[in-house]
Amino acid sequence: MTNADILILSNGPGEVTTWVRPVVKALRQQLGCDRAVFRISVILSPCPNATGKEAQIVQSYPEVDRVQGAEHFFPFLLWGKTAGNWDWRDRGVVVFLGGDQFFPVVIGSRFKYRTVVYAEWDARWHRWIDRFGVMKPDIIAKAPKNYRHKLTVVGDLMADVARGSKGAEELGELGEQGKQGKQGKQGKQGKQGKQRELTQNPVLEGSEGEEKDQNQVPFERSEGSTLNTSPIEWIGLLPGSKPAKLIQGVPLGLAIAEHIHKVRPQTRFLIPVAPTLDLPTLARFADPYENPLIQKLGWGAARLVMLDGGDEGEFSNIRVTDNDSSETHPYSQNQVSLSEVSTLFRAGFEPKLSSPTKQNSLNLPLHSRLQMASGVTVELTTEFPAHEILSQCCLCLTTVGANTAELGSLGVPMIVLLPTQQLDAMRAWDGLPGLLARLPGVGTSFAKLTNWLILQQKRLFAWPNIWAKAEIVPEVVGQLKPQDVAQLVLEYLEHPQKLEDMRSRLRAVRGESGAAQKLAQLVQEELTNPQPPMTNDK
Repeated sequence: MTNADILILSNGPGEVTTWVRPVVKALRQQLGCDRAVFRISVILSPCPNATGKEAQIVQSYPEVDRVQGAEHFFPFLLWGKTAGNWDWRDRGVVVFLGGDQFFPVVIGSRFKYRTVVYAEWDARWHRWIDRFGVMKPDIIAKAPKNYRHKLTVVGDLMADVARGSKGAEELGELGEQGKQGKQGKQGKQGKQGKQRELTQNPVLEGSEGEEKDQNQVPFERSEGSTLNTSPIEWIGLLPGSKPAKLIQGVPLGLAIAEHIHKVRPQTRFLIPVAPTLDLPTLARFADPYENPLIQKLGWGAARLVMLDGGDEGEFSNIRVTDNDSSETHPYSQNQVSLSEVSTLFRAGFEPKLSSPTKQNSLNLPLHSRLQMASGVTVELTTEFPAHEILSQCCLCLTTVGANTAELGSLGVPMIVLLPTQQLDAMRAWDGLPGLLARLPGVGTSFAKLTNWLILQQKRLFAWPNIWAKAEIVPEVVGQLKPQDVAQLVLEYLEHPQKLEDMRSRLRAVRGESGAAQKLAQLVQEELTNPQPPMTNDK
């Protein structure tokens, strides 16, 4: 077989982490690692949910040879020119893994490459696309009969993420690191990498000030189940990544966690930190002097605690302040009004620390958490994507958006929270409503009106519910009270069969695992098909 290019089209953070990553691994396994024979290029297109770090994430995949960011996409689509003036081989396949299915039609036609599209929910442009790898058989049933031979069921790309998860060990490390911080020098074992001595299952280690129950059993998980059979149970908190959501989501999640912990002290909490956030910035949304909603609504507040990387291995409190005063108050002294904060957030302002040393999120501490005055802590993980950890949570509390799709694909039970205390927080609608909501000056009014009208429709917001056309995960909408949400969570925790039923229904709306390998097989088959000679218009 002659040398070939594999050109992957993708867009958002979910696609590059849950679709591109497993597919490029499978392609290298299927086609080999000789770059002189098979070269993998990834070109990103714009996405409303993009973080701006998609290209950087794809560049970290060793299987990928070249990456172009979304800002250069349309010149490539229109004229076939890349920002780096890439060369292209005569033979190749365009693989669609996110964006608009029309893109591979245009690019495949220009380059005279074969085209393979991964269709999660629907397949389009049947006449011009060579092959489709679809998630479920009903997509084939909806296709025109004379094109159905092009469609092959490959399964769910995200199902492979849930399978083979190592989240139990990673959650265990969180608990162990908490104990290490308290023990100080006892955890130190030389300058070359501080080795931890795990004499017992680390997930059994409690937070500061808590004693370990000697009767607890090790962390165990049944095959294919996300439900935790250990007395220690983990709940994931996903408040979002944009300021308009974080200003409500962070203190609401903290308050809910505090209510749950009073009844079930064995419960642990974690937040997977979005890659667009550094830890001090996240902590400012938990600071009552930075986030006036906390004082206005009486929701949860916390301070950021990090494990010092020094020789002592002790915890040091990182104050989210604009100065280095020696005051003992853990919060910033810059009080602003609710209207001022809301105005800044609506304008797209994201709070930053004035001290460059505290803004640097590259040298992250060994361990970090948000700690409330009551002693309840919320662990913070900066691993991205955090699927392997989230898949070990018995339940997650999440805002609306892509998080619900990822949790649903992982089969993780969830409760979707949509507080309306700040009605203009949702601005990610598609089409004209989304554009109007983001207009300067009048955008806030449009956002409030749009969201009010949408809420009146009693529509479904979580992606698993949209897929199933029924509420298989609870959606809690309105003027939310932390104690009411906590009571709902406790109802599920005290009746684990309800969680198992939810998990089963989540998996029922998705496809089978093994999709990446099957999609790679389709690509290999298309590489062997005759291809017309390339033109010189690239």
